[in-house]
Amino acid sequence: MNKDKWLPILKKVLKILAISSCGTLLVALGAGILLLNQKPDLSVWHKSHLDEEFTARSLKGRNPVDTFGDYLALEDRLFQQLEKKIYDQIEPEEKTVLNRFHRGSLSDPGRWPTNWNRSFEWEPRSPTAGGPRGSVLLIHGLSDSPYSLRTLGKRLQEEGYHVLGLRVPGHGTAPSGLARTKWQDMAAAVELAVEHLATQGEGKPLHVIGYSNGGALAVHYALTSLEKTDLPRIDRIVLVSPEIGITPAAAFAIWQKRIGWLLGLKKLAWNDVHLEYDPFKYNSFPVNAGDLAHRLTAVNRGKIRKLSSQGKLVDFPPVLAFQSEVDATVSATALVTDLFALLPENEHELIAFGLNREANIETLFQKGHIDQLPALRDDPERSYTLSVITNVEETDRAVLLRSWPPRESEPVSRDLGLSWPDEIYSLSHVALPFPETDPIYGGPAAKLSPGIHLGNISMRGEKGVLRVSSQQMLRLRWNPFYSFLENRTLEHLLPNRP
Repeated sequence: MNKDKWLPILKKVLKILAISSCGTLLVALGAGILLLNQKPDLSVWHKSHLDEEFTARSLKGRNPVDTFGDYLALEDRLFQQLEKKIYDQIEPEEKTVLNRFHRGSLSDPGRWPTNWNRSFEWEPRSPTAGGPRGSVLLIHGLSDSPYSLRTLGKRLQEEGYHVLGLRVPGHGTAPSGLARTKWQDMAAAVELAVEHLATQGEGKPLHVIGYSNGGALAVHYALTSLEKTDLPRIDRIVLVSPEIGITPAAAFAIWQKRIGWLLGLKKLAWNDVHLEYDPFKYNSFPVNAGDLAHRLTAVNRGKIRKLSSQGKLVDFPPVLAFQSEVDATVSATALVTDLFALLPENEHELIAFGLNREANIETLFQKGHIDQLPALRDDPERSYTLSVITNVEETDRAVLLRSWPPRESEPVSRDLGLSWPDEIYSLSHVALPFPETDPIYGGPAAKLSPGIHLGNISMRGEKGVLRVSSQQMLRLRWNPFYSFLENRTLEHLLPNRP
């Protein structure tokens, strides 16, 4: 067959293959869209827009939010709007015992003496002779509320600190708030809160504690303060399950929302639509929340590498980070590669909560935890202390802390007097800031809750029966080593504390 005869045939074959491939792609895309749209119907708390929420634009305009007092006044109006637009508008069939938006339900935040969805500020309970030891800003995580760090805040208040628990924009009200909020709104609120504490602090140390997305916001502020010298400087930082890196798939999250908008499928703006049974945390998760987390971590990554190349990270405040070796929400590896590995030596410490080796189920573990721990321990260039909470022996539930100082390969061991509880094989992303006594998320020793208790439910039975996802209920929600986390935090904030 000569060239003139087979070339047209080849073109036809390629055209057919191209059309077939496009058809297959369109079918797969359509099936994916239909699957993503198979979620429960959206309720008023998914659809209502609360326009009294703080945004970065609130700093400008006719009635600018200039101070943190202005922020709290706006928050008051926001929660009044929440009552009118959501609590007063739920359907009769939604007035259930597990709906946080139904007044009087077990999940109603109003059952608690304090509504921990709101920002709070505490003066020192026992100030030292020279006044407060310092000020501490607490920043909660994504879909979370100030409740998550309240126990740590109480301890800090008792130790003589001025404490501010910030309600980050988009939180504490309804999941719809996270469908619109941008990371810049959150960062602007953090700046307001830090500036407020700086004016109240009488020149005393100013610290920030960030949990999950709050950790990313804490790092962002510290980096920005190295670029903008007019911002108050942070003395020390504590990170709990910090959001330094997340799944790469988050970069594509916004396209799901855009396709939903083009097709008029509002459910595509949501990754998860669940029953809102938690009084102080959203269970539904909008696509926008994943997108803002992706953007914030990308901005932080760019800032830290830029400042590293300029030699400016020598002024980055000492960091203490707590991280579970296994974490399904954030990248434990990114905490090393995108933060600790780039920081010059300055009292930085990464503490990893290891797996319970005594559980005898290690063969069932998937990959994804900090597999590079052995390499990190032996790294002669490591500029931070690496510590791991691990079993004394594989046949013993008792744990100890093994710490490798910077550039050292031999550990220093410390007995913690703590042990793994029965039937727990690891911590989780959401467990770290909660003690066993927490009335909502705590374990067998939990204090009496005025409403729902979620932390110590062990369920066995048929699938498809429960109204709440069994996967959600099986996730560990409290930290058996919380006392260590709390005490080590105090040591970090005040190294010479008597």
